[in-house]
Amino acid sequence: MKDLINKANVLVEALPYIQRFRNSIVVIKFGGSSMEDPELVRSTMRDIVLLEAIGIRPVVVHGGGKAISAELRRQEIPVRFVNGLRFTCERTIRIVDDVLHNTVNRELVRLGKECGGAMIGISGKQVLKAERTVSVDPITGEKQDIGFVGEITGVNVAPIMEAIEAGLVPVVTPLGTGLDGQIYNINADIAACRIAEAIHARKLVFLSDVPGILADCTDETSVIPTIRTDEMDELIQRKIISGGMLPKLRSCVNALNAGINKVHLIDGRVMHTLLLEIFTDRGVGTQIVRPDSVM
Repeated sequence: MKDLINKANVLVEALPYIQRFRNSIVVIKFGGSSMEDPELVRSTMRDIVLLEAIGIRPVVVHGGGKAISAELRRQEIPVRFVNGLRFTCERTIRIVDDVLHNTVNRELVRLGKECGGAMIGISGKQVLKAERTVSVDPITGEKQDIGFVGEITGVNVAPIMEAIEAGLVPVVTPLGTGLDGQIYNINADIAACRIAEAIHARKLVFLSDVPGILADCTDETSVIPTIRTDEMDELIQRKIISGGMLPKLRSCVNALNAGINKVHLIDGRVMHTLLLEIFTDRGVGTQIVRPDSVM
């Protein structure tokens, strides 16, 4: 009986959050090492189906780096990095396109449907308008070519909103299309931010490889629970935010300034972390908010 009462208490705790977020759009960026464990992937897709079942409107934007790397190795295509970014040659962009759509996206949609969800795969090529970008050397400032890597210039929200209004969960690939029809590889974190901004999502959640933003990068218990956007510059100066986290968080700030209520960075390696963040009093990970947000 005690176990049953505990289960009931969990539902009671979740009730105000279910009521608060019903009909709200929540964008979930799914990638990194959280996609490397099949059981975690299945569990996460089941949790997303649960969100949809109780009236939340999830939108999934996914990566697929591990599957892409595996296919590049299989085809013996050498990998070259420029300032830490993978150079995307013509052969590579074809593989990225194929793997993201026909392997990663298809499997996520299949798992969601298997759990009883109404999922639909949507190509980022229909959604993200892009142009070729370059990498800037952090020391010399020299612009360097990184191949078919794109910067987002616009978002066509119609395919995503049509899916949401039809009661479907969109699962979106991070690819863009140029004015000339060229396909570009897009950073999935930035794609999630721009999509969340364009569709006026209430929340943006990153399933990350760490428990959140850490005050001490060597100590995973040093999670900073809340960061205001006006604290960001100081954290960058103190090197608490650095490297690959910088473009992600700058995009998060833009999304917040455009009207997103909150951004959450949570540990995608932990079972049900998405549900813990949304439906419990304690929450997990780091939330990023505007200075005027009501906590």
